[in-house]
Amino acid sequence: MSIAIAMSGGVDSSTAAALLAENNSTAASGSQEVVGLTMQLWNQRRLPQLLGEEVGEGGRASGRCCSLDDVYDARAVANFLNIPYYVINLEKQFEAAVVRPFVEGYLAGETPIPCSLCNTEIKFSQFLTTARQIGAKRIATGHYARIRRDEKTGRFQLLRGVDRTKDQAYFLFGLTQEQLSYTDFPLGEMTKQEVRAIARARNLPVAAKPDSQEICFVPTGSYRQFIDAYLAEQQRPSPSSAGEVVSTDGNVLAEHQGIQNFTVGQRKGLGMAVGEPLYVISLDPAKNRVVVGDDRDLFRSRFQVREVNWIRPLAAGGAVDAHVKIRHNHPGAPARVEAHAGSEAFVEFTEPQRAITPGQAAVFYDGDEVVGGGWISGVE
Repeated sequence: MSIAIAMSGGVDSSTAAALLAENNSTAASGSQEVVGLTMQLWNQRRLPQLLGEEVGEGGRASGRCCSLDDVYDARAVANFLNIPYYVINLEKQFEAAVVRPFVEGYLAGETPIPCSLCNTEIKFSQFLTTARQIGAKRIATGHYARIRRDEKTGRFQLLRGVDRTKDQAYFLFGLTQEQLSYTDFPLGEMTKQEVRAIARARNLPVAAKPDSQEICFVPTGSYRQFIDAYLAEQQRPSPSSAGEVVSTDGNVLAEHQGIQNFTVGQRKGLGMAVGEPLYVISLDPAKNRVVVGDDRDLFRSRFQVREVNWIRPLAAGGAVDAHVKIRHNHPGAPARVEAHAGSEAFVEFTEPQRAITPGQAAVFYDGDEVVGGGWISGVE
């Protein structure tokens, strides 16, 4: 039996691969061969006007997750560990499932979160399919999360990683029972410091490599520049840009050049000065309006969630008290979650929360367990 480990070229997935390889070499019987797989997701030479200094020797883009440098690093680690290694090209699937929804989301006045889409649609769905095609029985990744089987119900639970500062369960809310049943997270019980120490102790080639923080297909870090370049490449005209910036009571304050340039909670770059801090409160794509107001106007209690995935089943019409996070760096807050038909839910916080943003993920927790989650679609 073999297990396929997703290798991104970073210290986390490399350490996970090393631990799996060690377990394989020390197992007396029933051992499983470890196979390293890297997913080639985005052609870093596309949109060359965005690359600039990001391209180094040999035309390799660096400094981001899933760059060509990362592929080279992953291969070096696999060679060091003496495990089979393959690169699988998922560029078409990635563009269809992640990049295009990212662009369309911004054009529709949302603030998308591509990492969750990538995990759900690519790193587990497509990766699991490919792993099976090469004969692997299980898959593993370097995510800081945990999986546990509930002995009473037989269902699999998704839990936060032990290291709360690196916990990635928020991005994994879309995983299905089948995906959870075939997946291992070797780092889930470890802290980042422990992982670094393991990598150094085993002399992994990437032991000192810094973590990547940027969106892998946005080389400059500016999603606005990426959207403009991508639309131009696709020979799509930029959307009608001119629109009004209005106050919460409807007074026109200024003109903007496209709602895709704004996100809820934004303060800087509004293109006007009125003598007091103003924030983006909401975006109205139907009227091509940006609504601004005081910080206190950002606080809301109730919102709608679409495409909800219930890891712990909850029938339509049911409700559950949960701790809800509305973005990755949000600490979460107590709320009541009501399940509705059509994979929708309504969430009402006990206390109003700041900048509930359409397009972001709302994830529901019961302690360390991820109960479910979905995409914020409307704020009341």
